[in-house]
Amino acid sequence: MAHSPKDLLACEALAQIPKILTLQDRNRHSPTYGCFDRNYWHYRIIDFPSGMAQEFVLPLALAYGADISDNPFFEKPAVREWVLAGIRYAARAAHTDGSCDDYFPFERAGGAAAFSLFACMEAYRLLGFDDNECLEFFAKRADWLADHHESGRLSNHQALIALCLELTGDLLGSTRWAERAVERVEQVLSWQTEEGWFWEYEGCDPGYLTLTISVLARLHDFWPDAPYADKLAEALKRAVDFAANFVHPDGSFGGEYASRNTYNFFPAGFELVGRWYPAALRVNDRFLRGLTAGLEPCYADDHIVGHHAWNYLLAWRDFAQDRPLPESVKSGRSWFPIARLLVERRGDKTLYAALNKGGVFKLFQGNKLIASDTQFSLVTTGGRNAVGHLVGPYDIALEDNEVMVEGKLGWAKQKRMTTLNLLVLRLLMLTGGRMFPNLIRRILQKLLITDKSSAPFLFKRRFVWHSDQLTIEDELSAQDWKDVKAMAIGCDQTSIYVVMSRTFQHGQMLEWTDLTERLKALKPDQKLYLSRLF
Repeated sequence: MAHSPKDLLACEALAQIPKILTLQDRNRHSPTYGCFDRNYWHYRIIDFPSGMAQEFVLPLALAYGADISDNPFFEKPAVREWVLAGIRYAARAAHTDGSCDDYFPFERAGGAAAFSLFACMEAYRLLGFDDNECLEFFAKRADWLADHHESGRLSNHQALIALCLELTGDLLGSTRWAERAVERVEQVLSWQTEEGWFWEYEGCDPGYLTLTISVLARLHDFWPDAPYADKLAEALKRAVDFAANFVHPDGSFGGEYASRNTYNFFPAGFELVGRWYPAALRVNDRFLRGLTAGLEPCYADDHIVGHHAWNYLLAWRDFAQDRPLPESVKSGRSWFPIARLLVERRGDKTLYAALNKGGVFKLFQGNKLIASDTQFSLVTTGGRNAVGHLVGPYDIALEDNEVMVEGKLGWAKQKRMTTLNLLVLRLLMLTGGRMFPNLIRRILQKLLITDKSSAPFLFKRRFVWHSDQLTIEDELSAQDWKDVKAMAIGCDQTSIYVVMSRTFQHGQMLEWTDLTERLKALKPDQKLYLSRLF
């Protein structure tokens, strides 16, 4: 049965509820009753439960209240009981200070604590529970979040912590956390650039931006009075206007040109902002065309399936009936020098390029993705991988009909856990590490995300327009090619750890460009040249 764009949001989310319930221990007599970490309670292959998993109570609570045809979970008493069990388990599995872990024991992860607290409180309020154990847990976790400051610039986390503090105060009828909530919002607003986006680690990720918009839009509803209503409204307008640039012609969103490589799109905030800024609804309507066409990425991963499920259901619930007429997308170039992102439309072609990532790009002709390029990738005889898509300080030149970016390839991060590494991490966290979890987190962030090292290969990429025809000209040089055994240009390759990246999206079925045969013909001091006309 065909669904309206609004109902499609709910149907996409409801399709994930059976998986979410499979992840939950629903045995009332089990000591882990309510736990959503199946690897912990069922498979028993890890030694602690992930606190982030308890976020899944929110999509369950929203499914319970979603009065839509063919919703088998609507007002089912069992679902209500499972939600309460999930909230209670979050309380019982938390550390004595109210914090929780996510990836390793005694991590005390700010993101997991905030996401799960937000979900538990929203579910508690939606289903009208009255439980002192839950309320005491909410207050204790809010106290911990109020004093916790994680490493790295993650705007979505800071915004969510502010929202959690405000929700806790509202639920418990207290102003205890009000000042701390304002401090977090001020921090987030200070991380917004003149271009409208908020920092996420080392750059701009439009996908995570949509999550930050969702959180700040909810906060805006809590603060109807000036000055913060005005500050948030202005920040949200700029963020929405920036995000609008990255809804692709086919309705898909984001990708490997983003700093964190995500295809995320969280629509709930656009519906809230759209009540007073109609341009936000146009962004959602363009995305919904892609959702209707089946271009939604797959987020049905055991760890991240909940994020989009609850956000889609909130967007369905708050969906604005009166929609503005669509506006035609203007031709020309939009250059964002702080983000170093380029969007250019000429004729029927639309180019999205990340010049901060060596010229990674997506190219559309009409509504069809015709090229997705994540730059050169080389494999050495020693097994190392040199890539051109890491965020780096590249040289850039922009002219009317030509864009150039050049620099060095970098070594991809290929670190994997070994038995020894896991043992060392466990011993560390069971001893002194539990006292300094943020230090351990900072070290892991450097190893897996932010630290870069150059590889001995130089590249130059030129985007050259001739009317509405685009030529991509690449050159690559090395001191010697003898240690390189394979070379290609990928369509979806990424090389840093981001929890929400590397999900499947239909555009990733474009083929890689294998250059290994060209490599074999190169002399030691010869450059590789490649030209492609679109």
